[in-house]
Amino acid sequence: MSYLIVPKDYKPIIEARKNQIAIKEIKDYFQHELAIFLALRRTTAPLFVTPESGLNDNLNGVERTVDFTLKDMDERPVEVVQSLAKWKRMALAKYGIEPGEGIYTDMNAIRRDEELDNLHSIYVDQWDWEKVITKEQRKIEYLKETVKTIYAALKALERKVNFLYPEMEIDLPENIYFITTQELEDMYPDSDPEERENIIAKEQKAVFLMKIGGLLKSGKKHDGRAPDYDDWELNGDIIFWNDILDRAFEISSMGIRVDEVSLVKQLKEAGAEDRMKLEFHKKIIAKKLPYSIGGGIGQSRLCMYFLRKAHIGEVQVSVWPDDMIEECGRNNITLL
Repeated sequence: MSYLIVPKDYKPIIEARKNQIAIKEIKDYFQHELAIFLALRRTTAPLFVTPESGLNDNLNGVERTVDFTLKDMDERPVEVVQSLAKWKRMALAKYGIEPGEGIYTDMNAIRRDEELDNLHSIYVDQWDWEKVITKEQRKIEYLKETVKTIYAALKALERKVNFLYPEMEIDLPENIYFITTQELEDMYPDSDPEERENIIAKEQKAVFLMKIGGLLKSGKKHDGRAPDYDDWELNGDIIFWNDILDRAFEISSMGIRVDEVSLVKQLKEAGAEDRMKLEFHKKIIAKKLPYSIGGGIGQSRLCMYFLRKAHIGEVQVSVWPDDMIEECGRNNITLL
């Protein structure tokens, strides 16, 4: 069900012609900084994969893929990717990437089951990155260290945008705040997960919310995560406070990936043990893929935040419900 937040008296800070220039400047600058800060090299990536490869991302475990058949391959089915979390790990092995180095790519995906609102589109564009680590680095301290590195790149982008467009007045805190989903539930037991995120994001402005996917003491999950890429004990989301929309604003989902032990454990918890017969999963269990950390950083999300836009459709072209288009038009929200 689509939903639209209309900020009171909203007016874009930069006009439409400059908007496209600013989008390019943000994307060019940040991907360069990200590559340097995390020691990543750019690589090309697929738009679709075969179902039997097990490489597509099940996201929260329930989303349907966009699929079609190939005429010249006896109508063999393929699926449009929803993210590249698993493909990237296979690519690290294929390219022989060593610990301490990694890859990033421009990932384009279609998520047909997305509920459309100010932040969510069926078209997804993000920098997907993946880095080889050692077995010893599979711990919370290394996860936090990596988050701090990414946040440093985001702070560099803040300085760049404020220099080019001082009217934006971006003001992120010096440091990002770390908290687990269980700690957040303990603090606000009577609030639902979305309300908790809003409370902590408004208070701290920049948060890394850790340990997403498993059950909390309440018997409920903070949020869903597919069981076969992130280790639910070693993952999290980078969340900013968005004062235009007056709500929490996820910039990135990331984590240390499953190893041969956590993969089997999480598949059992999710009732998805049948996936263990897929190529990707068999390779993890057999220790034929490198240990890794990785994530996705939304390109349009980043542009939306740093250009202080009210709707993701102001920085990317997609398809929207007619009533949303009309309502946006009445409120100075110009969808591309």
